[in-house]
Amino acid sequence: MLRSLTLLVICQFVGEVMARALSLPLPGPVVGLLLLFAGLAMRYPRGSDVPAPLRSTAQSLLGHLSLLFVPAGVGVMTQLDLLSANIVPVVGSILCSTLAGVWVTGWVMQRLARPDVAPPAA
Repeated sequence: MLRSLTLLVICQFVGEVMARALSLPLPGPVVGLLLLFAGLAMRYPRGSDVPAPLRSTAQSLLGHLSLLFVPAGVGVMTQLDLLSANIVPVVGSILCSTLAGVWVTGWVMQRLARPDVAPPAA
């Protein structure tokens, strides 16, 4: 488990360094996650081949994922006066982003769920 956690922290660190050095518009942990994904995809082309210790560490972390939302919730609670002063733009952006997400998801699913069409006979 320690080796798996070390791998995850190293990927996050490298992602943070890359994001800052290259002035990327993505947060460092997201870049690190993409690096981890790319590395695992190259080393283990089939997802079932991922080593058991890494799989169990990831599942353990995902089991406690809800704890990561506590700081964000506290941050919102400390900024309620600012939030209430800007309620219309906040609600508008939440509605627009939700509708855009639903639309994109539906569009992608329609494209992926199409039955295979046979090429026309010549």
